Amino acid sequence: MYMLPNVLRNLSGKPATRLYPLEEREPFPAYRGVITNEVEKCIFCGTCAKVCPTEAIAVDAKAGKWDYDPFLCVYCAACVEKCPTKCLHQAPVHRKPSISKFVVHRTGTPRVKKAKAEAGQPEKNDT
Repeated sequence: MYMLPNVLRNLSGKPATRLYPLEEREPFPAYRGVITNEVEKCIFCGTCAKVCPTEAIAVDAKAGKWDYDPFLCVYCAACVEKCPTKCLHQAPVHRKPSISKFVVHRTGTPRVKKAKAEAGQPEKNDT
């Protein structure tokens, strides 16, 4: 008997939740969303992988591969802030629901370390 007013109010009013994914909410002003990498600018230094608290990023400098697992990411933006070339960005977009897990693979040109002889510096000879 005490619940009857609540039940009638809930049946006649609008729903308390959104019908996601039919109704999407706009992100908050400071929302940190999906991470993207401009792999052309990336030097594959691995700084992003080192600062990532969940190890969602893996970098292979020799092969020029950058892998990102969006299901491990907590969107803390530590990788974006520490990137020396500013090739990582976060777009204020929610990641869409997925029925299967995936990893984002990006491949670029690996950086090559030059030897001293190739760089035009003479080698030291101790005689």
